[in-house]
Amino acid sequence: MDIKGEVVAVLDEVLSLKGRARGFSLNTPLLGAIPELDSMAVVALITTLEERFGFTVDDDEIDGSVFASLASLIDFVQGKLAA
Repeated sequence: MDIKGEVVAVLDEVLSLKGRARGFSLNTPLLGAIPELDSMAVVALITTLEERFGFTVDDDEIDGSVFASLASLIDFVQGKLAA
């Protein structure tokens, strides 16, 4: 499974970026840098990641650092899949 590709696809889909997410690098900042990523979008993003990858996220696992960059979000997903 191409985790990076799936995470980018989820970002693009949930935030309605119309393909812009495909241009993101691992260092692309997310929270605070992408206007579409507001608090409601974070909830939708987490829900979609849970559905797409088949894991559950507890409220205490999420803080701003998870959404700091594309790399931190991918690391979070990989950690959940490895658990």
